[in-house]
Amino acid sequence: MIESTAFTPLKKGIQTIKNYVKTLPNRPGVYRMLNAKQKVLYVGKALSLKKRVANYALPEKFPNRLQRMILETTAMEFVVTKSEVEALLLEANLIKYYDPPYNVRLKDDKFFAYIHLSDHFYPRLSKYRGDRKKGGHFFGPFVSVGAIDEALIMLQKTFKVRSCYDSYFKARKRPCLQYHIKRCSAPCVGKISSELYHENTQQVKAVLQGKTQDVQYSLKDQMLRESKSQHYERAAILRDQIKALTALQAHQSINIPTVRNADFFALATLENQVCIQGFFYRNGSNYGTHSFFIKEASQLPDTEIFSLFLAQFYADKESPAQIFTNISLNDLLLLKALEERAQHKIHLLTPQRGIKKEVLETVLSNATAALERDHLSRKNEQENLCKLSDVLSFSSPLERIEIYDNSHIQGTNAIGAMVVSGLKGFEKNHYRKFTIKSTDITPGDDFGMMREVLERRFKGSLVKDTKRSPLPDLVIIDGGKGQLSAAQEIFDKLDIDTPLLAIAKGPKRNAGKETFFTKKHPQGFKLDQHVGLLHYLQRLRDEAHRFAITFHRAKRTKAMKKSLLDSLPGVGAARKKALLQHFGSGIGVKAASIEDLQKIKGISKKLAKSIYSFLHSS
Repeated sequence: MIESTAFTPLKKGIQTIKNYVKTLPNRPGVYRMLNAKQKVLYVGKALSLKKRVANYALPEKFPNRLQRMILETTAMEFVVTKSEVEALLLEANLIKYYDPPYNVRLKDDKFFAYIHLSDHFYPRLSKYRGDRKKGGHFFGPFVSVGAIDEALIMLQKTFKVRSCYDSYFKARKRPCLQYHIKRCSAPCVGKISSELYHENTQQVKAVLQGKTQDVQYSLKDQMLRESKSQHYERAAILRDQIKALTALQAHQSINIPTVRNADFFALATLENQVCIQGFFYRNGSNYGTHSFFIKEASQLPDTEIFSLFLAQFYADKESPAQIFTNISLNDLLLLKALEERAQHKIHLLTPQRGIKKEVLETVLSNATAALERDHLSRKNEQENLCKLSDVLSFSSPLERIEIYDNSHIQGTNAIGAMVVSGLKGFEKNHYRKFTIKSTDITPGDDFGMMREVLERRFKGSLVKDTKRSPLPDLVIIDGGKGQLSAAQEIFDKLDIDTPLLAIAKGPKRNAGKETFFTKKHPQGFKLDQHVGLLHYLQRLRDEAHRFAITFHRAKRTKAMKKSLLDSLPGVGAARKKALLQHFGSGIGVKAASIEDLQKIKGISKKLAKSIYSFLHSS
């Protein structure tokens, strides 16, 4: 036996991250960290997704704020990009869209910002906020201060255009620090001719207008001319500018100047699995991505899969005027249906060249990466099921597990929940909810509630429809010996031979100290030597708990919203409506006197006394 290791919530977050690291590539990209409610906690960029995400498995490197983020992390999502610069720009878009609580945000970052090239004789390049009434040229808007700062640094290093205020520029007698660190050409003291400086500012303008490639070609021609003239120092400067502009090219792949509103979709397949990846552009910026895994589609042609997907996807969504796909779709019926639903002209396009084709290639690479991650995730699920089967000494591997939990507050709004996990992970279409109905159960009787839930599951309509709810290979319940006995009692009564596993929380609810009980092991056992399997079982239990709590909260909220007037004797829908219209709310009705109540049409003196007495009784 190895020494027991407590699985604190922080360690669970670390283990979640480690599981993802196994499937990630050494490629640039953007990652999102999500909590149990699927809320985006953090958006980050990386030159290598694998290396960057692996760092989060060492929380001692991070401040307390980010350690809390790791503790809350239950899932992650990824987008692979062509370069780190592209990842930076996408990160900026997603931070603006999701507003994650753990991303550092400047106080003034809620306003759009621009890059400004002033109309001075020696134009100044700077970050600008405001109404844009000022002269000069504005480029943007940008949704992130960080994205603007990165772009400005790159442009200043490449073209050495000044960033100082006009008053500072006018007062200079010698070059400032920006000149010495090679971010300015010092036009203030004549270190560059006005003609060359103006040429540099024109190139800056062209780059910010999306004409980076044209500028590169021009610089390349200049570099060759300078080299032939043996002006090697000038040729080297031009060479460095070309190299720097290559990094800026990624801007075109994330925010497309020529596309305001469009959706990009790419279909990829891997071992009979189909994934369609979507990139969604609104107002010229990429505001989100999503991977769609298509079931029961491996035998269909790709064009048919795509048409069926688009028809379903836009069934309840407004479609943009342009939809780009990596497979040409000549489906006139689909196009007509989409246009009729959207009430505007729609173009289904498959670009063959240019920036839109490059974006589709990025979308396709992300679809492939999502399939690879899904494949590895399924493999991990199968390994966990086999390992659990071995530990429990079953004769055959597990394929379907059902996990049960109850929720209530002092016996009120009592519910039961069932979640299902199998070879593909959690199967949410098989989840079930149970409202506790028995009046014989004492409020707060967890054993009684578990008996009712299991009896309804294995005796009611669910058990008769094996296609809708196949019988499980294992049932897991949250609890100890008592819960196991209550569940076994029902199984014996119904002659069910499905094995049971109970998970009892550790002392002081300490995760990692759980004790497990089965019919063959009534005294319980621990999984000190199987930490990975322990984490897997905790994940199953926690999902059942999350599902139960979510249902219980919804039920409780609905009960709390129920008006006090619903229980008034002798008051139907019409009188209730009249009371609310006159007094505004249930509280207003309760504050009214008998005389005030009598003024309402349909409320007699006798009924007014009855209402008043009911509302003011103990």
